[in-house]
This record gives sequence, C-alpha cells and structure tokens, in this order.
Amino acid sequence: MEGLENMSFVANMVSLVTYFHGYMNFSLTKSATTLTNFIGTSFLLALFGGFISDTYLSRFKTCVLFGCIELLGLAILAIQAHAHQLRPKPCVGVAPNLVNQCDDADGTQVAILFTGLYLFACGTGGVKAALPSLGADQFDERDPKEAAKLSSFFNWFLFSLTVGAIIGVTFIVWISTNQGWDWSFGVCTIAVLFATVFVIMGKSLYRHDVPKGSPIIRILQVFVAAIHNRNLPKPEMADQLHEIHDREAGLDTEILKRTDQFRFLDRAAITRTACDGRASISINPGPWRLCTVTQVEETKILLRMLPIIVSTLFMNTCLAQLQTFSIQQSTTMDRNLFGFKMPGPSLPVIPLVFMFILIPIYDRVFIPIARKITGIPTGIRQLQRIGVGLVLSAVSMAVAAVVETKRKSVAVEHNMVDSIEPLPMSVFWLGFQYAIFGAADMFTLVGLLDFFYAESSAGMKSLSTAISWCSIAFGYFLSSVVVEIVNKVSGGWLASNNLNRDKLNYFYWLLAGISVLNFGFYLACASWYRYKEVEIKQVEDCSDVDTKGKKKVEMVRV
Repeated sequence: MEGLENMSFVANMVSLVTYFHGYMNFSLTKSATTLTNFIGTSFLLALFGGFISDTYLSRFKTCVLFGCIELLGLAILAIQAHAHQLRPKPCVGVAPNLVNQCDDADGTQVAILFTGLYLFACGTGGVKAALPSLGADQFDERDPKEAAKLSSFFNWFLFSLTVGAIIGVTFIVWISTNQGWDWSFGVCTIAVLFATVFVIMGKSLYRHDVPKGSPIIRILQVFVAAIHNRNLPKPEMADQLHEIHDREAGLDTEILKRTDQFRFLDRAAITRTACDGRASISINPGPWRLCTVTQVEETKILLRMLPIIVSTLFMNTCLAQLQTFSIQQSTTMDRNLFGFKMPGPSLPVIPLVFMFILIPIYDRVFIPIARKITGIPTGIRQLQRIGVGLVLSAVSMAVAAVVETKRKSVAVEHNMVDSIEPLPMSVFWLGFQYAIFGAADMFTLVGLLDFFYAESSAGMKSLSTAISWCSIAFGYFLSSVVVEIVNKVSGGWLASNNLNRDKLNYFYWLLAGISVLNFGFYLACASWYRYKEVEIKQVEDCSDVDTKGKKKVEMVRV
C-alpha cells in the first residue's frame, strides 16, 4: 500500500507549487507557502493518526479509514482540475509583466482546493502512522527468527517508499506536465484506491492489534500521580512498587522493568497503605493516584526518546535545502541527458535511484556480515544506524558546498554571472550530494522507524512511529527559520534572486558545521539512552504444565 500511496504524495509534493501558481493563480510566495504548509501538516497529522490507531481503532482499520480520506481528497482535487468553472482561468504562458492581470481564485474555488488538499494531508498522515506498525505487527519478537526479520521489514518498507517515489517524480510529474493536472490527480486517486483495496484483501492474513486506550491519558496519569505522591516515602525495594502480574495482566501484556532514570516518576507507583489494627492493607485510589511500574516506564521511554528525535531535526532541515536551493541550482545548469531535458521537479530521482540500489545491498550483504561480527540480529543497533545517517548528512552538505563553489567558478570563468542561460556544467554534479544524502536517509529514516517501534510500549506503537515522521515536518519548519536568521545575520547570503551572486556555498558550509555539532549532541543523547527491558513471566497454571510436568516460561515482548 505504501508504495502506491507514497507515489501520489511525493509526486504532488515536488510539483504542486506549479499547479498553485500556474493554474490556481497564486503568487509565487503564496504557492511556496501553501506547499510547505501542506507538507508540514501531512507529517504532523501522523500524530493524530497514531493517536486514533492506538486509542480507538486497530492499525488495520486506521489504514483503511485514512486511505479512504486520502482517496476523497485526491478525488476532489481531480474534479476541480478537470472542471474549468471550479478554478480560475490559468495563467500558464502569460508574460511575467502581465501576470497581475490574471483572475484570482474566488473564495469558493480556494475553499474547494483547500478541502481536497487537507483531506489528502490528513489521509496520508494517518496512513504513514499506522501502516509501518501494521506491517511490523506481523513479526513476533518472541520468536528469534521473526525478530531478526523485523529490521529487514523496515528496509523493504523503505524500498517500497523509494519505488513509489521514483514513479511519482518521473511518470506522474510527466503526466501533470504533458497531459494535464486532472489526469495526474486522477492517476493518483486510482493508485490510492488500489492501495486501500490491497490492504483490505489481506485482512484475514494479518495479526490484528487491540487498542489499549489513550497513551496520552496514561502518560498524564503518571505525572499527576507522581506529583500527588511526592511526599510519600519511597519503598526500599523496587519490587514493592505497584505492578500487575500473572493472571491479572494476561499472557499478552508486556511488563516493563523499572529503570533508574527519571526516578521522580517512580512515585506514581507507590502504594498507599492503611492499618486495620492487625495488618497493613494496600489502597488503590484509582488510576490518577496510582500507576503501575509498566505505565511509569512507558512514560520514561517517551521522555528518553524525545532528545533522540530532537537531534534528528536538523538532518531534515538539510533535506529541505536539497528540495529548494538545489532545485534552484539545477535551473542554472545543463539538464540535458542523451537528448532528454530533465524537468526540475524530477531532480530528486537521483537520490531515490541510489537508495533503490543501496537498500537491497544493505539488507542482503551488509546486515549478514555485520550480524556475524556483532551478534546483533539487525547487524548494528538502531541508534548506531541513525548516527551513521547523521554523519552522512553532514558529509552531504560539505559536498554540496564544494559543488556550489565549482558551479560559481564556472559562471565567473565563462562570464555568465548575470546570464539566464544554463551554465556549461552538467546538473548531474548535484548527484554527488544527492547520492550521499540518499544513503543518509536510508540509514536514519529506517533506523528511526525501527527504533521507535521496537522501543515503544505495546500501547503506543503507532503514536511512536508517527513521532518519527514528525521529525521531517519540524525539520522543514526549522529550515525556514534558519534561512531567515542566516540572511539577517550574514547581511544577505541568500537575499539575491541570482544564485551566481549569492553565497549559497557559505550557507552549505554553515549547515555542514552545524550538522557536526548536532552529531555531537546526538552522541550524548544516544549514550544516555537506556533500552527498555521486558520481564520474563513464569505461568504456573495447571493448564500451563506440559505432560512431563515442566513449567512453561513465556517472555512478554513487543
């Protein structure tokens, strides 16, 4: 499903600004702002989808529901693009000095556009939150063979994303450019329809999760209970803290071991006692006054994860530059390849092709070799994988600075600083920075998805997966802030409309330097992080004793 869904999303992500400007008659500024708001909102709404999945619906139902919402949004966009009365007369081909004479979109037309656009954003956000977790749920971590395949699943999940994105930035972009936007939106609508149908067809084959209530409420209960119990004496032994064991918990409920970090929160699990004259009796005042150790640890896990996700934001800020400034660089360079002129929006196909090649090599060659050396089922741990990606992103920015310096030198050498003609320098020089960043994305994105799924508690798998997507959203928002601050502090490195006179190479060097500092911050966060531990429960029920009289032992693992 995700390959087809991502094909639709990426195709529109790289080219919608053309539709806004040329067909809805938005200004360039409004077109760019509308697109960035759409992208950011799409990833932020993954939090909403994750919350719905963990609290009310199963991951399967969430995928189907939000797939239908996305389908509706794309259908509205397709209808508007096809019906001329639902949009203004296009300004495509109008001379720049006459653009102000074009008719603006009226209120109804804008309302239809934003209704379709944000239904699309809501749908794709919900699918991105629930679908990775639905796929990962099909692997039982209590089975060593299946546990080893879980990380491989995320690799091939990214591979499907990559294939869909390649088709999106080539075939779908070509359709929108040559056949019309109604055809483009129509193909995307059909693709999402098939994707949703494919998921529904596999319903009988899936392992289905059961919603465990709101993770947000459970986290709030821990903070409230910890504050309320702040004056109670802490027990000397950790096993005296409140926990539900054995038959009360049920065989499929994970029991998390207590950790030493955020000790103040342990007070939420302190049991109040009352004396009836002969013995002490435990009092259960309710979930807002007493929480289990597992519930406390669930909260601690989220708090430990926050610095990790914060330390990956800047990498996505660098990614935003490759989708903005690097695209602008490409317009000043020779984009011809064997007689074919590559469209600007199709430039991201370069890192996607490298990812398409690297992912199978990583999964089939690197992981087996690393597994033999480290003994870790995934080859290297998730946090190590994320760290490799952060290093590569810093290298990518340094390479981008070198390439931009060369591009400017070519402009000076050929006296083309103020020329609008393409420079005698192939656009594929940009492929170096794109290829390295593609490898960085392969390490970090999959590492984050795997890390958040494996480390989160059973009741917040989808929400945790959604948090990893939010890193992209906040990275894009941070990009706008960084560019504005750099322009003000530097006196206008990026203020000119002429890249040949701007100091974009200085900006890339700055991003590379900050990326190195960010990696240092990440190392500190990763070293401080403590992986979750799950208890082993022994079930001594009569029905749980085999014919030889031996007890069954079950490891509760999610």
